[in-house]
Amino acid sequence: QVQLVESGGGSVQAGGSLRLSCVISGYTASENCMGWFRQVPGNERKGVALIYTGTDTTYVPEPLKGRFTISRDKATNTLYLEMNGLIPEDSAVYYCAAVRQDLPRPCYYSDFETSSGMHYWGKGTLVTISS
Repeated sequence: QVQLVESGGGSVQAGGSLRLSCVISGYTASENCMGWFRQVPGNERKGVALIYTGTDTTYVPEPLKGRFTISRDKATNTLYLEMNGLIPEDSAVYYCAAVRQDLPRPCYYSDFETSSGMHYWGKGTLVTISS
């Protein structure tokens, strides 16, 4: 059974930093797309950073480049999201996600726009940025 467990959320002031972690268990596919998404109540869940584990190529949408960094530790099966220069608009629930492991694929641009391409999800961790 695949499980994704996020941690690291919290409340920080604008300008601060947070590092989110996602421990992934039961996921054996070695070349797949996984990443971080966020959702504000009333809005759709959107991708903020993706990684293709076959080459460890990372993808961050232009508005977040320079502030958000995704990485992973293969040894511990942990996915990270480093967030710097946080602003109140970054406040959201952040989720870790991965595509179906029996249907391996790279990351697509559409993965930023819709969460429907991901299959496995964590329960999320809340990030609150105060001004």
